[in-house]
Amino acid sequence: METEGGITVRQALELPGLRGGLPEVLTCADRLDRTVRWVHAGEAPNIPALLKGGELLLTTGLGLGTRPAEQRAFVRRLADRGIAALVVELGPRFGRLPSAIVEAARTAGLPLVQLHREVPFVAVTEEIHTEIVNGHYALLRRAEEVHRRCTQAVLGGGGVPQVLGILADFAGNPVFLETPDGRLLFAAGPGTGPAGAGPLQVWEGLRGARAARAAPPAGAVLVEVPGGGPGTGSVRARLVLLAVSGSLLTVHRMAAERAAGILAVVLMQARQEEELAARGRGDFLTDLAEGRIAPGDAPAQAGVLGFRPGGDPLLPVVMRLAPESAPSGSWALLARAVAEELAGVGAPVLVGVRPVEGRVPLLLALRPGTTRTALADRVAAALRAGADRAGLERPGDRTPSAVVVGDAGGWEAAGAGLRHAAEAATAARGLGDRPWWDARRLDIDLLLWRLRDQPDLASFVERSVGPLLAHDRTARPALLPTLEAYLAHAGRKAEAARELHLNRQTLYNRLARIGELLGTDLDDPQSVLALSLALRARRHTG
Repeated sequence: METEGGITVRQALELPGLRGGLPEVLTCADRLDRTVRWVHAGEAPNIPALLKGGELLLTTGLGLGTRPAEQRAFVRRLADRGIAALVVELGPRFGRLPSAIVEAARTAGLPLVQLHREVPFVAVTEEIHTEIVNGHYALLRRAEEVHRRCTQAVLGGGGVPQVLGILADFAGNPVFLETPDGRLLFAAGPGTGPAGAGPLQVWEGLRGARAARAAPPAGAVLVEVPGGGPGTGSVRARLVLLAVSGSLLTVHRMAAERAAGILAVVLMQARQEEELAARGRGDFLTDLAEGRIAPGDAPAQAGVLGFRPGGDPLLPVVMRLAPESAPSGSWALLARAVAEELAGVGAPVLVGVRPVEGRVPLLLALRPGTTRTALADRVAAALRAGADRAGLERPGDRTPSAVVVGDAGGWEAAGAGLRHAAEAATAARGLGDRPWWDARRLDIDLLLWRLRDQPDLASFVERSVGPLLAHDRTARPALLPTLEAYLAHAGRKAEAARELHLNRQTLYNRLARIGELLGTDLDDPQSVLALSLALRARRHTG
């Protein structure tokens, strides 16, 4: 068992208090390196129930019982509680320990010691407890030294890799920083500083292959890095020490707990700086969209932000997140995650965030040989993957996020393209879930969305489809899905029937019933146009 920071049974027997009792080890002499967590003296028969494990129990044997069966049961209960050792002082109760007690201790693997002279149990307890306290104080000093070194490293300009390197050197084992769901962020090995092949191979072999919520490898130390928020936000990362080159002891956990506090500050500072930078880029893109930056000045300002598209056309894209999105602390992670996801696109990109509006605006260079549709597919996938990594998009959100792609053009058109995409993205959030929307095909919905608070629009919806909605509230089958499918397929009844999994006659009957309820002819183009507009308007007014 671990001995650091405490006192072993062997060391306790060598202290003056117990040594004066002429101790004789009767069983399990090979287990005297067990750690003594506390000393307890007592004679009550129910004393095993009062123990928690790791105690050195001092007794004269009055509570051990008089019959062999009682004595064996008493010893078994002590062993089950996990005490470090049983010390019995010989005297009026026992001249020598009965064989039942000795054999029970040997069978249970419990160190059993008899004292041939009387000793003051109070003095023994005080002596051993003093050693235990001194040992823990020594551990604290060693852990505080690691804390001091980590603090100096951060104040000297170091970051997460330097803190992990110090901790890995102290523990003599690899150290990892992972996300709460088990993804690796940083790694360090003893003597290696930042991550090298060694600790990464260890991660893959001992940690990476495990499920995020699986039990850690044997002997590992896991310490949570606080995030300062409620719920899941209260854990920002997890510090993992793996026992590879040697055992991990109490002092290593203590040092890891102190290092976790420093890492929390470092990560918080990094996230604040990241979010400020991402907001700065979002402010630039918003100012460009709203005409506060002249097209002629935009390339130079974008260059300062690291965006240099050359002469390639610019593709404006805006992601509008669901209102139920995570708190603002995740926006920095979102900006970083999106940038990482877009790194494989192979084109210059400028990503910003606008937390107040719940938007992620960006500009991309449309390289020769890349089509607008192909780039839009990749960008939309990267945005959704980044939002998922940042916890800003969840399957249960009532209104899915929307990605809208504008027209490609030069700097003269970039501002208007961003503005159009941003407005269209707001309107598109009520239209269902698609990988991305083409801003050019959302103009009608954008117009209807702008009119959503007008009483005339609500009246138009009620006049057009109100009787059908009233029918569906009280009767089955509901007919609105049939009308939506019919209009979506531009009146092609065979295609609508296939989508609804209906035979043609059933579809014809339902369409006839819809025409009867609405008092309209579904074969009349003007009526179909009015119904299409009414259903689209209903998405924004309902």
